[in-house]
Amino acid sequence: MTENTTTPPLKRVLYHHRTQGKAVEGVHIRGIADALRALGVAVDVVSVPGADPYASPKAMSPTQQAKWWMKIVTRLPEPLFELAELAYNAVAGWRILRYLGRHPDVELIYERYSLFLFVTVWIAKRRGLPIILEINDSAAVHRVRPLHLGGLAKRIEGWTLRNASGLVFVSGLFRDRVLQAHGRMAPAIVTPNAANIDKFSFTEAQRNDTRAKYGLQGSVVCGYLGAFVPWHAIDQFVYRIADRLATAPHLKLLLVGDGATFDTVAKFVHDRGLDHQVILTGRVSHDEVPGLLAAMDLAVLPSAGDYTSPVKLFEFMACGIPPIAPDFSPIQEVLSEGRTGWMFKAGDLDAAVNAVLARSTDAAELARVGQAARAYIAAERQWRNNVLQLIDFKHSVADTPALPARHAAAG
Repeated sequence: MTENTTTPPLKRVLYHHRTQGKAVEGVHIRGIADALRALGVAVDVVSVPGADPYASPKAMSPTQQAKWWMKIVTRLPEPLFELAELAYNAVAGWRILRYLGRHPDVELIYERYSLFLFVTVWIAKRRGLPIILEINDSAAVHRVRPLHLGGLAKRIEGWTLRNASGLVFVSGLFRDRVLQAHGRMAPAIVTPNAANIDKFSFTEAQRNDTRAKYGLQGSVVCGYLGAFVPWHAIDQFVYRIADRLATAPHLKLLLVGDGATFDTVAKFVHDRGLDHQVILTGRVSHDEVPGLLAAMDLAVLPSAGDYTSPVKLFEFMACGIPPIAPDFSPIQEVLSEGRTGWMFKAGDLDAAVNAVLARSTDAAELARVGQAARAYIAAERQWRNNVLQLIDFKHSVADTPALPARHAAAG
């Protein structure tokens, strides 16, 4: 879009979500909201009561709950949990209507879509307000928490996606799967995730201090930052590389985070006598994260959702840390092989191990690719870029009806 430095492109935006506002969803919410505000747009966030994406937990924990009562809700048997999600439309509807009554100048509702959530689109249609949905979940894809009321979820989702003004997907593959499942939906664009350079810059002192603290001096450090959960496969990566670390004494792994598989991995590392070469930090404070990233020379993402856009990929690249990642379609959309990172065949963790071992021997190449990765993020994949695309999209779809499948996929 053509930028105007004096007049904001929109006056006021309502950002609605039903997440806990933590971990990755919190990063995305803050990224979009802050980038809009930087352009002079007033942004108000309406969410589940108590779910504040700006109230970060004291420690980096991808699974930390926002409120005690959310723990109870998420532990309900699946049918009851889904009925609670459906019932939340009443709460969301009341909160949104109350907000709109106080803010008649809203020009756009932007919602992070959640299953069974339809009331925002219904209200927007009745009020004649444009509403754009950011799609990160769908009844049409495999989910970690399987659906019990899948048929109902799909019918509600179909209506919601047809009646929104526009849709934002994080990958072309995700868009195409949802489109195939529903056959017709609102105009859509693809916007991968992002990272702000100023949030991922560090000093040489931070690097030196962290490397000294964890005994990383003189080593090439391959990092991981995120949840220890089965679908990220960091546990399987450790098991596969363990026997080969003896042949690479220059290499150390710095694994940051915790989760369901952490204790098992920690025991394995200790039992194998690898504590000096596989450093497990566990849960760390947010203040420690920049220094930990600064200590890394390359990073590995052993696995990810095949339709998702991993936020950590962009954060590593923003730090100038060249990533080694699976060749899922969404990653191919943003990673240039040999220029901004490297890819291995998704699901082949032995190939991931081979790539880490091979790349760790060439410090000059790591520096070159890391610099190119950071330059790419700076130029094309900061949250500001996403918001500029969103504003252009809003102007193009405000008065556009939903399109048949053959047209919607072209966005």
